[in-house]
Amino acid sequence: MIFSRTLLRRHSVLPGFDITLGFTLLYLSLIVLIPLSSAFLKTFTMTWPAFWEAVASPRVVASYRLTFGASFAAAALNGVFGLVIAWVLVRYEFPGKRVVDALVDLPFALPTAVAGIALTALYATNGWIGQYLAPFGIKVSFTPLGVFVALVFIGLPFVVRTLQPVLEDVKKELEEAAATLGATRWQTFRIVIFPILTPALLTGFALAFARALGEYGSVIFIAGNMPMISEITPLLIITKLEQYDYAGATAIAVVMLVMSFVLLLLINLLQAWTRKRQGGN
Repeated sequence: MIFSRTLLRRHSVLPGFDITLGFTLLYLSLIVLIPLSSAFLKTFTMTWPAFWEAVASPRVVASYRLTFGASFAAAALNGVFGLVIAWVLVRYEFPGKRVVDALVDLPFALPTAVAGIALTALYATNGWIGQYLAPFGIKVSFTPLGVFVALVFIGLPFVVRTLQPVLEDVKKELEEAAATLGATRWQTFRIVIFPILTPALLTGFALAFARALGEYGSVIFIAGNMPMISEITPLLIITKLEQYDYAGATAIAVVMLVMSFVLLLLINLLQAWTRKRQGGN
């Protein structure tokens, strides 16, 4: 056994562990660590009063509220409907299934600016969808609701594609066994199916949430970009860069980065707790 493991290491297709680990650390440093570190280093050149003024002004706080609130709401909605869509695509056969499955990936392939313009045209008061919402006093384009719609659009594929492989691995025999024991459909889903899907659902939620936080192209067209109302934080960062206020831009970026890391850490801890609970059961 020891000889076979040694032989496998010696004749591995990829280079040895030391080389691959070194390459991994170098690549991640160049792509992730160094750019993020430069943002922190640039921010550290500011005094505390200047930093606080840059990241805590009423306009910036309003953008935080909209960006994080709309991102969280959009990811939560995608979690619900993404589960339904993934379930339908995995469990049922129907005409046009491949077309529907391909449409799920449309936000991946569509340029964000094109998506923003298309959504703005659709939901404007004279658009194909907006004209039917206007009589009810519902305005989507150029409002915070438009930001929410754009973030739902770009985040849906993350949830669906994360859940599909897990659903494919869930055996129908589990549902049949629950049915023979007298469980209703809701009980079967809640007690048998949902606990299995929970880690993947949380992963899809985290991916959609993280994607929505940094979204820019598809949002700026439909948002209207009105300060204190429909202005997102990434737009403020771009605005400060255009004004050559690099320290102010990196300060807001650092706040976004820290808050995102904290939220994603909480989600990962919840995933770990869920897996541990399932393993204990």
